Amino acid sequence: MFEKILIANRGEIALRVQRACRELGIKSVVIYSEADKDAKYVKLADEAVCIGPAKSAQSYLNIPSIISAAEITNAQAIHPGYGFLSENAEFAKRVEGSGFTFIGPRPEAIAIMGDKVKAKEAMIKAGVPVVAGSDGELPLAHKDVIKIAKKIGYPVIIKAVSGGGGRGMRVVHHESELINALDITRNEAQAGFGNPAVYMEKYLVKPRHIEIQVLADEYGNVVHLGERDCSMQRRHQKVIEEAPAVGITEKMRKEIGNICVKACKNIKYRGAGTFEFLYEKGQFYFIEMNTRIQVEHTITEMITGIDLVKEQFHIASGEKLRYKQSDINLTGHSIQCRINAEDPFSFVPSPGKIEQCHFSGGNGTRIDSHVYAGYIVPPYYDSMIAKIIVHSENRLEAINKMKGALLETTFTGIKTNIPLHLEILNERGFIEGAQSIHYLEQYLKKK
Repeated sequence: MFEKILIANRGEIALRVQRACRELGIKSVVIYSEADKDAKYVKLADEAVCIGPAKSAQSYLNIPSIISAAEITNAQAIHPGYGFLSENAEFAKRVEGSGFTFIGPRPEAIAIMGDKVKAKEAMIKAGVPVVAGSDGELPLAHKDVIKIAKKIGYPVIIKAVSGGGGRGMRVVHHESELINALDITRNEAQAGFGNPAVYMEKYLVKPRHIEIQVLADEYGNVVHLGERDCSMQRRHQKVIEEAPAVGITEKMRKEIGNICVKACKNIKYRGAGTFEFLYEKGQFYFIEMNTRIQVEHTITEMITGIDLVKEQFHIASGEKLRYKQSDINLTGHSIQCRINAEDPFSFVPSPGKIEQCHFSGGNGTRIDSHVYAGYIVPPYYDSMIAKIIVHSENRLEAINKMKGALLETTFTGIKTNIPLHLEILNERGFIEGAQSIHYLEQYLKKK
């Protein structure tokens, strides 16, 4: 096992990884920007290195500075967290080329899964079900794109080949909208990802977002840890997640899980990963694979009792996977709410000083957060400031427990989206498990 690792991230995930280090007796080095100098994890780290100003491009995305921080602190490995450079194949390659262990997949796997067209091709080869779409990247000629859309059938969705995080995609309902949407998406893809390439898929009308968590070692051993339902989304950004998913039977779980396990073996995957699917009318359709720890990994931990971050450490240090599929048992129900510093209904960010802060507690309630009373939420990064996670015997009890946890949680000085979470949890459609990926946006339009 490593003696010292560097955490190449910020916010709650930096603290989360730091906690795993402490449990395993590993010293932690954190990097931070000038805007994050007062963060909790910076104060708690064994060593902390300032790597630049507030702007991400000059700090958390600055590869040479991060590697230099690892060198001067004699860290042995680098954990990328999620976001920032976590799915950057070049970063992983340069980490390993500099003599450090990258706590994640091999650069080659990250590169394949980071290219949505190549990822889809790899999944088709591995027998993973995919949604109907273009045969690779869309051609430049508009007339050819029109033909492809007609063959697929409207509505269609245009997606950036290098996209992610809900960005670089546009839904087209009629042929008259197609070319304008195509040009806009290409421009967005170029601006956001440095690659204008896009592809097209059939747009499912009322799907759910179901994802499968996997763990794999470098010796070809792979297990899946069940599914999560992440259908409660706004603009393709997840808001509430739960595990297991309503209506997914043990037989279905086993079938789709085994398909994901086989796919991991095919691409020689290593580490923690997540297969994301659209699910409609009993069918799964692969959309992408996340080659990192997910924001919502917590709910899988709650229902399996397995610490996924610690497993990342064990795998990266060269150990064999410590679990067989028969060891994985799902118990009870877990829900996670992402708490953001923003207006609950206009979604305008609300950075600033947290004057007072109090979180809920009690049996089965978990708080993952780096904030505290007096902490200043910076305006430069993602607005998520906490995750509230609950676990109970069944879904209804978990919903009620989450409502109680949200009511007990208070912030002053900034706005949060807690009122929105409470409204969703009281919605009849959510309680009955009838949500799709469009449910939340349709609910907000009605409001």
